[in-house]
Amino acid sequence: MKKRQASITGDRIRAVAAPVSALIVICLIWHFVSEGELIPSYMLPSPIDVAKAFADNIGVMFSQAAVTLTEAGLGLLIGVAVAVLSAILMDSFGALYRAVYPLLVISQTIPTVAIAPLLVLWMGFGMAPKVALVVLTTFFPITVALLEGFRSVDPDAVALLRSMGGGRIVIFTKAKLPNALGSFFSGLRIAASYSVVGAVVAEWLGGFEGLGVYMTRVRKAYAFDRMFAVIVFISVISLLLMALIALLEKAGMPWKRARKPL
Repeated sequence: MKKRQASITGDRIRAVAAPVSALIVICLIWHFVSEGELIPSYMLPSPIDVAKAFADNIGVMFSQAAVTLTEAGLGLLIGVAVAVLSAILMDSFGALYRAVYPLLVISQTIPTVAIAPLLVLWMGFGMAPKVALVVLTTFFPITVALLEGFRSVDPDAVALLRSMGGGRIVIFTKAKLPNALGSFFSGLRIAASYSVVGAVVAEWLGGFEGLGVYMTRVRKAYAFDRMFAVIVFISVISLLLMALIALLEKAGMPWKRARKPL
């Protein structure tokens, strides 16, 4: 048992050490490229300058992040609701699936940057176009993931429920939904990262507050150290959202937790 626990601990350490080591190497290369002036420092500030800008502007970034996270959160919630409803309807009605699914795929070929200006023109410079863009960028991965989960259900389990007199609702709640939860959370992790990016892109093209607006201001001021600091900040937010969803997945799918060694 002790050997097994040590093996599990070692695997966890290696899983963390590998990306951390890669990140350290990248930062060292970045530092030497910047300090050696292979690229001018005003175009590529060193990691130390970015860290200083991050520390100096953390309060401003937090205040702007509150706006961006509000937009991303509302858009993600609406996107999840639309995705769940769409997936259930397309799974229930084959004709609807054949008619709508190709259109959903085509919709994802339209660049987000091309849609955002139209939403600003139609909805103004408030929060509405940002939330709408987040909905458009988040509902697709969740819809596709749920449909895959619904359609990959064990047919024997469905046949057993039908033989016991179970209708569509029983089959959905007892077989399809539990089978699709893993796919749902996988799609939700992707959508969560898309939600922040979608909100920032919408703010680039029209708005008064938010991380996207702040990025536009520091870019126009040629403050590239602060620009990199905002990028790091957005990455951290996205990683934290994905970690939160991982915790929700563990709570929502307790049967998938690894068994503790005896």
